[in-house]
Amino acid sequence: MSGEKNLQKENPYTPALKMLDSAAEKINLNRNIWQRLRHPRRCLIVTLPVRMDDGSQKIFEGYRVQHDYSRGPAKGGLRYHPDVTLDEVKALAAWMTWKCAVVSIPYGGAKGGVRCNPKEMSRAEIERLTRRYATEILIIIGPDKDIPAPDVYTDAQVMAWIMDTYSVAQGHSVPGVVTGKPIALGGTLGRKEATGRGCVFTTREATKVLDMDLTKSTVAVQGFGNVGYSAARIFHKVGAKIIAVSDSKGGIYNPKGLDPEKVLDAKQKGSSVLDYEAGDRITNEELITIKCDVLVPSALENVITLKNAAKVQARIIAEGANGPTAPEADEILQSNGVLVIPDILANAGGVTVSYFEWVQNIQEFFWSEEDVNRKLGEIMVRSFNEVFKIARDHKVTPRLAAYMLAVGRVAEAIQLLGLYP
Repeated sequence: MSGEKNLQKENPYTPALKMLDSAAEKINLNRNIWQRLRHPRRCLIVTLPVRMDDGSQKIFEGYRVQHDYSRGPAKGGLRYHPDVTLDEVKALAAWMTWKCAVVSIPYGGAKGGVRCNPKEMSRAEIERLTRRYATEILIIIGPDKDIPAPDVYTDAQVMAWIMDTYSVAQGHSVPGVVTGKPIALGGTLGRKEATGRGCVFTTREATKVLDMDLTKSTVAVQGFGNVGYSAARIFHKVGAKIIAVSDSKGGIYNPKGLDPEKVLDAKQKGSSVLDYEAGDRITNEELITIKCDVLVPSALENVITLKNAAKVQARIIAEGANGPTAPEADEILQSNGVLVIPDILANAGGVTVSYFEWVQNIQEFFWSEEDVNRKLGEIMVRSFNEVFKIARDHKVTPRLAAYMLAVGRVAEAIQLLGLYP
């Protein structure tokens, strides 16, 4: 029986609480506020009967969790995945609270999920599932309540269906109910590359801290999806040398440099970055420990652990993915002089530009892509400097510093609002 327990995965909400507790203790957080932040404000579980293409009905289970909305409407993505659980969604909602607070945008944190396998569903079935889910959560979402966005296996089209379902219920068009929409429906320019661009902005600031020249730096990117490709392309554009990239099937390495656009073209014509022939094949594990100036893990969780942290040769790690570094590996990296830009800072460009989209929808006035990128840069640079000042002043890891900043901001809002009734 004990062997079975050891095989069970850790409750994903547990590490989320550990980071909150560490930050709360460090900033001497009021005990009452501390306890409030350990519990989501609202968890909605919905049953979703959906008509399948063969005429049968299938029951799915969906969730929407609002962790905290003291600083503004709740904000967070929606994922479709067969392994989605309520505890996972709770953890992701809490993480969104801290991410929004660390870059100081006026949102709280939320997250949604439906337990399903979209790879086994038709487009029509996914649309019916989406509209049923949107109908069931109508009572808690809205442009001034909770604004969903794309996440794992959801995209701009899914957001369009949610927007339409909500708008039909309201009797008029409400673009601001979701972000990550198609441009034709009120989406914003610059959103697709925003997360990767935010990684580049924060990495540029990190090179200044270490007295490095980004234009002469070498970069390795694990994960060649939207975030990884966007980051690689922008790093390449500013003059950095991309020496390694990978996807789920493996990676390629070329010390002379890789052109991300050519790699993407080869992947799209084939099925992997491995289809690009101008490089040596490497594994994802080898990419993590390859000698480079900047490492951008932008795919999986827990790829840097106690087992390999000491072997990391990068000077900077910019976390494009959520949770790529195990918490216990942070101290090893810090002691070895590796500067880690934590996920809630490094990949916050996505939610920041989602905020820009929401603002434009409310104002019914749209910005140029140049304006979007400039405003994103201002926020990412300011946030980086705030986090790393705390890290220096308190002699803590950048990750703990980011949480100290975020938790402190949320706690201040809760304190000012008071407790009612």
